[in-house]
Amino acid sequence: MQNVTIEPFHIIGIAIRTTNENNQAAEEIAGLWGRFLNDNILEAIPNKVDNTVYSLYTDYEGNHTQPYTAILGCSVISLDDIPQGMVGKSIDRGNYVKISAKGDLTKGLIVREWTKIWQLELNRAFTADFEVFDKNEKNPMDARVDFLVAVN
Repeated sequence: MQNVTIEPFHIIGIAIRTTNENNQAAEEIAGLWGRFLNDNILEAIPNKVDNTVYSLYTDYEGNHTQPYTAILGCSVISLDDIPQGMVGKSIDRGNYVKISAKGDLTKGLIVREWTKIWQLELNRAFTADFEVFDKNEKNPMDARVDFLVAVN
């Protein structure tokens, strides 16, 4: 775990409004991933910085137990060209705690890591938290994922 400062960036992707209650987010975000992969969303995002995929959690109604928006997409140069059916979001400069994990994405790595993060004594900002999936990672069963959690 390390403290980092994230510079402002923009993301374009597909989104859902969800909640962590009753395992709803785990199911709905898995569905969002299915849509992202099956509909070739990565290729349809204009003005990408690169092919690194971000899973962003933002617009929290409170803390992680309340509804929020999940966006699956890529960092882009600008939000001037947002395709129909996609959303754009600007992330402000901020302080984050970075936690890295390695393991099998198909066996719940993401949900397990977030469950651990929720137990940590962090002074969370609940502005925009996200995961970064390295563009060079090709094996989902042995993936490295960075979790960035906004803190005050």
